Amino acid sequence: MPYLATVSKVEFPYKVSQQKVKEFAKELFLPSFPPAEKMMSVFDNTEIKFRNFCKPLDSYAQNNSFQKKNTEYVRSALDYSIQAIEECLTKAKIKKEEVTDIIFVSSTGLATPSIDALIVNKLRLNPHTNRMSIFGLGCAGGVSGMAKANALAKANPDAIVLLVAVELCSLTFLSTDFSKSNFVASSLFSDGVAACLVKGDNYKTGQQIKFIGSGSKLYYDSLDVMGWEFLDNGFKVLFSQSIPEIINKNIKEDISTFLSKYNLELSDIKNFIFHPGGKKVLTAYTDALAIEGDPLKNTRETMNNYGNMSSTTVLYVLEKFMNEGFENGYGLMLAMGPGFSSEMVLLEMKNN
Repeated sequence: MPYLATVSKVEFPYKVSQQKVKEFAKELFLPSFPPAEKMMSVFDNTEIKFRNFCKPLDSYAQNNSFQKKNTEYVRSALDYSIQAIEECLTKAKIKKEEVTDIIFVSSTGLATPSIDALIVNKLRLNPHTNRMSIFGLGCAGGVSGMAKANALAKANPDAIVLLVAVELCSLTFLSTDFSKSNFVASSLFSDGVAACLVKGDNYKTGQQIKFIGSGSKLYYDSLDVMGWEFLDNGFKVLFSQSIPEIINKNIKEDISTFLSKYNLELSDIKNFIFHPGGKKVLTAYTDALAIEGDPLKNTRETMNNYGNMSSTTVLYVLEKFMNEGFENGYGLMLAMGPGFSSEMVLLEMKNN
């Protein structure tokens, strides 16, 4: 079975408190849209304490063109990816020339050649490295990327797969969008960059976290629940109030159906590595799963300390488990995303 060698994450230099973001939003929105005063409470209801940003907060007041924002996305995505990758390689004691595959996941900017090509060129990875660029999976992208890394490593026992997830949500901010969805997004979303290394079965040393399997589900007739609308000035966020309801209605049965393929039940899962979404989504998970204790502690604390970083958030949660400890047994990674969809990865986790 392939196994996870290491995970690294980026701590941005412009991390700010949620209250500071709220005050900034008031100063920005109120002069042009006085009704925004009534919507400011959304910042207080998130349970988020800090937000991760790739740029100074004041810079988001500028009404930049899509071209300028995307140029910044490409530059920052490459720079922060290199930072995460180099840390990942160092922690795993792997030479960059040994990487056989690279998967790049993002939904917050565009690049052709894709960012993975820029990474190979900048780091001088093996020019024959297999590349996969994944766009559009939103919050589900991190778990989906892990599943695809597992598939590549399973097909080649000598593989060393580098997964990089980059979400610079702040660069999609539209300062002239007064829709409710934009206010909610302004209170939730942050920036995140993470890198993971997945090794094939021929690498026997240091195995802690093995991949067992993965699963995907697309919910029919839910295409308008979450996604982007592409405008002249950039990406406009779309998401529905029905997300927690969909989760509450489906997630327990979906997890049970997935686990049954491996003759497991929900009670067999010791480590819940979930993408948080937001406060209401976390409540929906908790209510639907009805598990004693606080199984989503690491998920909640990651959201509290960073905000919703889209696809990268679940990798920050995973890194927290690896650094702070986990229970021996099975782990379940889960995230929901546009489509509306869910992605799951089953892990076997063992302390050496």
